[in-house]
Amino acid sequence: MRSMDFRPVFLVNGILLAILALVMCVPAFVDWYTGHKNWQVFAASAGLTLFVGVAMAFASNTGGARLNVRQAFLMTTLAWVLLAIFASIPLRFSDLGLSFTDAFFEAMSGLTTTGSTVITGLDHAPPGVLLWRALLQWVGGIGIIVMAIAILPLLRVGGMQLFRMESSEQGDKALPRAAQIAVVIGVIYLLLTVAWSAAYWFAGMSGFDSVAHAMTTIATGGFSTHDESLGYFDNATIDAIATFGMLMGALPFLLYLKTIQGDWRALSNDSQVQWFLIAVGAGVIVAAGWLWLDDGRSIFDSVRYSAFNVVSIITGTGYATEDYTLWGAFATPLFFFMMFIGGCAGSTTCGIKVFRFQVLYAAARTQMHHLMLPHGIFVPHYNRRPISDEVIVSVLSFFFVFGICYALLALGLGMLGLDFLSAISSAGTAISNVGPALGPIVGPAGNFQSIPDPAKWLLTGGMLLGRLELFTVLVLFTRSFWRG
Repeated sequence: MRSMDFRPVFLVNGILLAILALVMCVPAFVDWYTGHKNWQVFAASAGLTLFVGVAMAFASNTGGARLNVRQAFLMTTLAWVLLAIFASIPLRFSDLGLSFTDAFFEAMSGLTTTGSTVITGLDHAPPGVLLWRALLQWVGGIGIIVMAIAILPLLRVGGMQLFRMESSEQGDKALPRAAQIAVVIGVIYLLLTVAWSAAYWFAGMSGFDSVAHAMTTIATGGFSTHDESLGYFDNATIDAIATFGMLMGALPFLLYLKTIQGDWRALSNDSQVQWFLIAVGAGVIVAAGWLWLDDGRSIFDSVRYSAFNVVSIITGTGYATEDYTLWGAFATPLFFFMMFIGGCAGSTTCGIKVFRFQVLYAAARTQMHHLMLPHGIFVPHYNRRPISDEVIVSVLSFFFVFGICYALLALGLGMLGLDFLSAISSAGTAISNVGPALGPIVGPAGNFQSIPDPAKWLLTGGMLLGRLELFTVLVLFTRSFWRG
């Protein structure tokens, strides 16, 4: 049995906590500037978080040692849990009067860019709290992109090794190169946020609303500064800007980098992007046709509302302009199935992700050919490259584990008293990191405040599982992991 060296794990987590403390200073300044006494809560929380983070980092001198695979698994899961704990402190002691359960739920929902909320009265909430929620999603969005580029391919999680960068087969080469790429992608992420903030402002939002919504749009998070979400503004231009922004956040950020480097067809030639846009287009056409024929709306309104809400659900953003569960009987199953799709790998979205459907389709098609021609040689392809058996097994395992975790989560919520629709849709929205579920209680017109505390903890675990691609968390509960 080999014992694990925890020092690199604590070092990385200490640095992340120190960064979180610095981010906390932003809402502290906003509350101070606007004369709201809540700035003291953020300042004290930032001081505590900084102290713990710096202490962890200084106490974990690694002597230049690199993270191995076991340490990377532990570091990744522990980072999301620790960040959520410390991010919940200012929410717990703010004027909102949240319990620790509600504060932790809100913080985990923010960092995982889920967008489910337990807070009502957002229109009158302190500006620092509203900004903090947006910042959590913005940080979580860039965090998952970096993870998808640097960590998950090395861990061979759920087929993510498809996206291992060239010349990075060995772990010691991957991380430095990934760090350089992550910095450039971080700049792209920031520039997109600034661009969408300006667009929202020109479309009629206040400066504060435009910044907060730009962060949660590009992060495909969905937290809003109003209880009615973007429906509060009732502005077709804002809806169009948000729809396009959610799509931008759902595309692979590595392809943005390639585009900047001169490969202008990087996005249009990528099969994952093509499949994703086809899925979105099909969803919009079906929903718009249903609204036009069944609800008697104009073609413009049908396209406007269907495009916004379909993109919001497929990308896992969770914005809403109206309660789409009232669009008729067909809308509920349509939106239920769409919430599992997700966007592209290497984006801010979660869900199953399009590339896994592509791998599954390629494997199934190959199997069909084998049935018809048993002695033929057929190789499944993804993006015009052959798919290894390792990737196929990894993707099939992901689908199986995803289904099991979803079923157990829904059963657990049912045992805790949630009705059938609330249980199955809440489980789906948590593990797919979508935000609103379905039905009058937890749907787009409601929130998660009224459900029991044990159900909130169960959903929080579902959010973490979904955000970290399931295996990253589940492997920590195996005996072989701790035996080394």
